[in-house]
Amino acid sequence: MSGNGLAYSEQGGEAAPELAQEAAPTVTPSTPAAFGLFSSDTKKNEDLKQMLESSKDSAKLDAMKRIVGMIAKGKNASELFPAVVKNVASKNIEIKKLVYVYLMRYAEEQQDLALLSISTFQRALKDPNQLIRASALRVLSSIRVPIIVPIMMLAIKEASSDLSPYVRKNAAHAIQKLYSLDPEQKEMLIEVIEKLLKDRSTLVAGSVVMAFEEVCPDRIDLIHKNYRKLCNLLVDVEEWGQVVIIHMLTRYARTQFVSPWKVDEVVDEYNENNFYESDEEQKEKNQKLKTTYTMDPDHRLLLRNTKPLLQSRNAAVVMAVAQLYWHLAPKSEAGIVSKSLVRLLRSNREVQYIVLQNIATMSIQRKGMFEPYLKSFYVRSTDPTMIKTLKLEILTNLANEANISTLLREFQTYVKSQDKQFAAATIQAIGRCATNITEVTDTCLNGLVCLLSNRDEIVVAESVVVIKKLLQTQPAHHGEIIKHMAKLLDNITVPVARASILWLIGEYCERVPKIAPDVLRKTAKNFTNEDDLVKLQILNLGAKLYLTNSKQTKLLTQYVLNLGKYDQSYDIRDRTRFIRQLIVPNEKSGALSKYAKKIFLAQKPAPLLESPFKDRDHFQLGTLSHTLNSRATGYLELSDWPEVAPDPSVRNVDVAESAKEWTGILGKPKKEKLTEKFYSESEEEEDESASTSSSGSGSDSESEKEDKEEGSTDESSGSSSPSEESTDSESDSKESAAKKTCRAVNESDSEDIKKKAEGISKKRSTSSSSDTEYTSSDESSTGSKSESDSKSDSESRKYRNATSNKVTKKEEKPVQDRKTPKNQDVFLLDLDDFCPVTTPVAVPRAAVLSPSLAADLEGLSLSSSSVIDVTTQVSVPTKTHELLHRMSGKGLAAHYHFSRRPGIFGDHMVPVQVTVTNTTDQKIENIHIGEKKLPPGMRMHEFNPIECLEPGGSFTATVGIDFCDSTQTASFQLCTKDDQFNVNIQPPVGELLLPVTMSEKDFKKEQACLSALYLLSKPR
Repeated sequence: MSGNGLAYSEQGGEAAPELAQEAAPTVTPSTPAAFGLFSSDTKKNEDLKQMLESSKDSAKLDAMKRIVGMIAKGKNASELFPAVVKNVASKNIEIKKLVYVYLMRYAEEQQDLALLSISTFQRALKDPNQLIRASALRVLSSIRVPIIVPIMMLAIKEASSDLSPYVRKNAAHAIQKLYSLDPEQKEMLIEVIEKLLKDRSTLVAGSVVMAFEEVCPDRIDLIHKNYRKLCNLLVDVEEWGQVVIIHMLTRYARTQFVSPWKVDEVVDEYNENNFYESDEEQKEKNQKLKTTYTMDPDHRLLLRNTKPLLQSRNAAVVMAVAQLYWHLAPKSEAGIVSKSLVRLLRSNREVQYIVLQNIATMSIQRKGMFEPYLKSFYVRSTDPTMIKTLKLEILTNLANEANISTLLREFQTYVKSQDKQFAAATIQAIGRCATNITEVTDTCLNGLVCLLSNRDEIVVAESVVVIKKLLQTQPAHHGEIIKHMAKLLDNITVPVARASILWLIGEYCERVPKIAPDVLRKTAKNFTNEDDLVKLQILNLGAKLYLTNSKQTKLLTQYVLNLGKYDQSYDIRDRTRFIRQLIVPNEKSGALSKYAKKIFLAQKPAPLLESPFKDRDHFQLGTLSHTLNSRATGYLELSDWPEVAPDPSVRNVDVAESAKEWTGILGKPKKEKLTEKFYSESEEEEDESASTSSSGSGSDSESEKEDKEEGSTDESSGSSSPSEESTDSESDSKESAAKKTCRAVNESDSEDIKKKAEGISKKRSTSSSSDTEYTSSDESSTGSKSESDSKSDSESRKYRNATSNKVTKKEEKPVQDRKTPKNQDVFLLDLDDFCPVTTPVAVPRAAVLSPSLAADLEGLSLSSSSVIDVTTQVSVPTKTHELLHRMSGKGLAAHYHFSRRPGIFGDHMVPVQVTVTNTTDQKIENIHIGEKKLPPGMRMHEFNPIECLEPGGSFTATVGIDFCDSTQTASFQLCTKDDQFNVNIQPPVGELLLPVTMSEKDFKKEQACLSALYLLSKPR
């Protein structure tokens, strides 16, 4: 019984499919009663009625399972309603749950009979079992009869104060049903929503926000006091609720914060891109930008707490966070969503379609976001046509001077596709590339002309249409192409292509004076058999030739006009009358005939080849309206950013009142937090010193510090004693988890890491005790994988600083005096085991020690005979990578390799040697690094500009890059005097590790210890 109750609770009330699966095995064709599911014989239903009236609970339960099975298979079981309702007061909880499932399905159809059981439902609202209370409320709200609205309203109010979060969740669901039944109850329902918005349970948050969006989406004032709580609880809410909350917070933020896009480059506490700028004017400009815009701490809180959800397994959640960053984040930070969106392209085709539509809209405005992932949008042969077309659209949007040669080679393959619709779309994409990138216009045009000899009519026809649009941009240079297309007129049968060729000849008839009359002669012969579209262009061609070369074409034009006068289509007849009166002067001709030449031969503007997704940006990304490119019912528009931010104090919450209110609701006071600290006193002093030194960093950093203190307090209390955890309520544990996650994200910010590093360097004398505390805390948290992952960045940096401190003191400690933690089978590695380096070389502070290596080293157990040498440089041959190909770089080639030497630019900088080579026969001047497009937190030290590079010469320079212990790509521009080239450097994982030298015997010994480390780290 408890097992079934648990399953029902986990479903959140959606029990019908589960129960149908459970009931299915009981229905076998070999038994006579089973034919009730497939036969319309009423006697079988009589059998079910007798079972429901039986005095045995087993018979009733079997009957209810069969009835729910009928519902799941689409059978009509409404005639059993009276017999089922009699069992609504059954004392057997399993029968009662199945009865409620049945009633939720048929209560709306059998309202009169359901009303007879109202008293039973009201009694069930007081039942000790939370599942029964919630089910009764669901059935009551499903009876859509206006007469019971007051009863439903009272039930919702009582359920909103229930001790069970599951019941409060169902109360939020019932609010929407009651509002659709009686909109006049809006004010009373808003009061309930306001009360439920203060709920701290993650189970309730998503449902009440959905009710808020349905009933009163314009009441932003209800969100003010709950904004920060919703941000902090977001990571622990169920996936459906996360999507709803993120969309609501997106609308809220657009009304409460000023635009972060006012400046091209936002300079705030989190941006250190201009750290190495020496130009005084640049510094003054940056200072001015600082004073112009500073991000609101609550705005930053929303961005910071939604960022971890980019790793969600649910595509809807990732898409919701992506649209939030697109609409709210500074343009320099919005790029972090691109990798997560590209990951979603591995999902099924329906998800791919929606994600690609949103990427297509993004790529029009911000190409740089998806340029590093260009190959992810290459078309696969197994993709359906709709996916192929969207990928082609994105590739066209991302095309630039640097990658156009690669894309054109890719397009050549697509043109040969068996999917003719896709091949035609590829030809249109080539035309767009030719229009947008002038350097390849002639190349694209020549390629399209070559396609005119293709055997496939659809390819030829589409090529003709695109060539016609391209020739309009510069017709003076392409007279030969017009002549070539005129020769193809006899072979092309597609009406659109024939009409395009006739329009081109007529528009530029003066450039082909010998060919145009002959084309008119040939088409006039077959006028009656042509398509209407072609006939109209024949009439236009005749009119233009009549005005420019009347001696040769006067009779031909009159012949064509006579044919058109008696055509079956009234469009052709009307056009014929209009042209005759305009070009052939007579007594009845009006004043317009004088301007006939200006009308027909006026210079036409060249057409603009634009993306079909260009006009979708006014819809919010990820919505149905954006997908349909049409406003859907219920769509809520995003408001414009306010010029001046509203008062931020409205989001301040009195903590004392909040705690008092929830103490009364839960019926018991919260236990006091233990005073024992999770971290050692030395680390506390380090944090205090770091916070003191950065007291002037701004309100944002102060709010982050408060979040950290709250998170550390909850963390210490949560890990102090298992007995306390078992007595805490569900809502308390959820809140603690949310704060832990918030604290972990806060610690990963670059400013906080910098402060902690400074604090640790000042407190080196106490680092030994600090490291011991850190070790014990790491062991105590091995059962929580997500928590350790989120803290890996900040903890690894503490670990590296402590490592460097111990290596400098290792000569003072003998090997025999090593101390290891007690009561552990597998001891953590003490870095004092490292043997002293014989040569007096200054060991860098683990500038390239990654978190993954630090985690691996912690679990190793070394004997006293182990010989390990942390080397500063190695003689292993390094691999050279291509940075810029000589074809893409217009003769400038560049390669790079990781030197694996101590960083000369800083402790965290990885040195990269870049070799540039001049493969041309001319000098290349002023080679330097231009605009840098780095992920948040990453820094780069550029090399000094190379004034001149002789032909055939090469030069090697060193660049320092802080990859922040990640394999993210560093994107920047390699510039010369005349050109800029986009290049990328992505480090392999091995280049981020500190080299460790040991004997083969020791290596095998430590390798064997890894299995024990795995067993130790397994959750218990």
